[in-house]
Amino acid sequence: MMTVAMGNELGKPRADIDEEAHRITEEAERRGLTLRLMGGAAIRMLIGARLHPTFERTPADLDFVVAKQDRRATADLLAEAGYVADEQFNALNGHRRMLFNDPEPGRDRQVDVFVETFEMCHELPLAERLQAVPHTLAPAELVMTKLQIISLNAKDRGDLYALLLACDTGGDDDAINVERIAELTAGDWGLQHTFELNLERLRAGLEEQSGLDAGERSTIAGRIDAIADAMERAPKSRRWKLRAKIGERKRWYEEPEEVDR
Repeated sequence: MMTVAMGNELGKPRADIDEEAHRITEEAERRGLTLRLMGGAAIRMLIGARLHPTFERTPADLDFVVAKQDRRATADLLAEAGYVADEQFNALNGHRRMLFNDPEPGRDRQVDVFVETFEMCHELPLAERLQAVPHTLAPAELVMTKLQIISLNAKDRGDLYALLLACDTGGDDDAINVERIAELTAGDWGLQHTFELNLERLRAGLEEQSGLDAGERSTIAGRIDAIADAMERAPKSRRWKLRAKIGERKRWYEEPEEVDR
């Protein structure tokens, strides 16, 4: 069952996805909520004019992650912004994830809100880094939410190439913080294995990116190598080493949860 909250104070959802992403994140900031945009819309917002035209796409949906203490206030914000809560899903799963839908006729936009942890093929803890940059997840976290996908499609590959071309690697939060990536993978063999598989897929697919020149391909390849090298160098936990002995004989990822639209 889906219901619309009364007293829509912020008007209807905007048709333009970028305008809508800014409207919600700016209102969240005004209210003091720790709500961060993720996914394709976050990449567009974060890198702005640095987005290479080869990887230009218009996302269909909006995805967020929120601090646990701001979960209820975020649900109120989205209701006031004109969205319809999926009350059945939210009643069962609201402690970890909430869904909302744009009721405008002819528009099939979904808003997905994760609570502190992103769970799809792998579990990514995000809470301690939600303040790293304003409005969106930091570049490292945006990269990881894409690299954790076991079946990486063309859209997700393009998003990763866009990030890797626009953002340098390093330890600063306006760059792709490779030490943060290595910190998480050093304790989870399965996460590192999926990241390694996808980094290799990205390397292999670079030559197919006809819109890039040789220098741009080289830049992306160097940043892929920087992430891989940081993961390889990081000291591994006992849990990581024990799981590595099993390898692919046991499935190391979860099948993503299917949500009816």
